[in-house]
Amino acid sequence: MPHWKITLTYDGTPYNGWQIQPALPTVQGTLAEAIHRITGETVLPQGSGRTDAGVHALAQVATFSLTAPIPANNLHRALNRALPPSIRVLSVETVPESFHARHSARRKTYEYRILPCNSPGDSEDRICSPMLAPYVWPCRLSLNLATLQQAATHILGTHDFSSFAASDPDLTTRNEAFNAENGEPTGNIRTIFHSTWHQRQDLFIYRVTGNGFLHHMVRNLVGTFVEAAANRIPADAIPDILAARNRSAAGPTAPASGLFLVEVEYE
Repeated sequence: MPHWKITLTYDGTPYNGWQIQPALPTVQGTLAEAIHRITGETVLPQGSGRTDAGVHALAQVATFSLTAPIPANNLHRALNRALPPSIRVLSVETVPESFHARHSARRKTYEYRILPCNSPGDSEDRICSPMLAPYVWPCRLSLNLATLQQAATHILGTHDFSSFAASDPDLTTRNEAFNAENGEPTGNIRTIFHSTWHQRQDLFIYRVTGNGFLHHMVRNLVGTFVEAAANRIPADAIPDILAARNRSAAGPTAPASGLFLVEVEYE
């Protein structure tokens, strides 16, 4: 019974996130339907993480098992023919049955993209092209890149990120139960290995790597860094926000459109 690992990229704009939901378009559901059309088998691919509605992926990883013997190249071609253009499979390979896209992951890297629409020295606001708008945060605050970077360094290392977790108590309870069932950490302590901002052409880009991320964590971090870069809070307030362990201490949640899952690393 072959156990498959696939790496896929997708535009999250048309989907209500990764996780399958009744009567709503999701990446997981769309992938499961494509597999069923190809093989006649009903499987639920397991992803490395559950991206939210509107969040994109450059290299999401998913695993599933099939009873039908099918060459990897044939499955790869068939999936891309069966899937909509908003989802593309980059690679297909067989892996040991013990490999799990989520449980076996050791590090994940996300990227967040901001288009500053009110930069110092500009005579008028920059216009965000409709071709770019689904993939950035067109931010109208005047931002200082050096301050963004200064704020981002404060989260390096191991911390309790409760202040940057989603504030929905029902969702938190469901996530705790899910993690406990799957043998994953149930607390809010995570380790961040890399946290930097840089500029690429007109975009401010945040790249962060950690051993795991809480629901909305990256978007809440970005929203808080932007508050610092717009001089609404001091950049050195981040350690106090972490210590508060209270979502109300941090800044707003950045829009989903600017967030990309970039890489998932395994042993």
